[in-house]
Amino acid sequence: MRRLGLATVTPLAAVIAAAALADLTPWKDYEISEAVWEVTTVKVGSNMGDAYLEGIRNTWAAGNDVAISLGHIVDYKIMRSELPESGDFNLLLMIKYRDTEALAPSKKKYDEFMQAWGEERNRETTEFAQRNYPAMRTLTGQYRMREITLK
Repeated sequence: MRRLGLATVTPLAAVIAAAALADLTPWKDYEISEAVWEVTTVKVGSNMGDAYLEGIRNTWAAGNDVAISLGHIVDYKIMRSELPESGDFNLLLMIKYRDTEALAPSKKKYDEFMQAWGEERNRETTEFAQRNYPAMRTLTGQYRMREITLK
């Protein structure tokens, strides 16, 4: 009976201790970045990883390069799992924006982007994506995240 009591008390004590230590205050105990990351989780089909990367090099990444050159975004990243068959996703597409305001819709930014990207390129990349991506991958989630720096 004593063993059962100890087994019950130990997890309860851990929960209470964790709650007591969880009283952090933003900007006092940690910083929240101004920058916002838009993260899309993707499940790429078996043996389709390199084909998908080849496609997004000419569509998603190329478009982000234009957006960086125009100052619309700060950075972008692609992260791929070394364990592609584990979990709900195996690829992250990440875009870093300067701040929340940079996420707002803007006709001016749209027009700047389309001028730099071009109508023909837009048509070609849209056709490629619509024709090829559905067979290669499934989008499994989309998130807006900020970096947290603990003090």
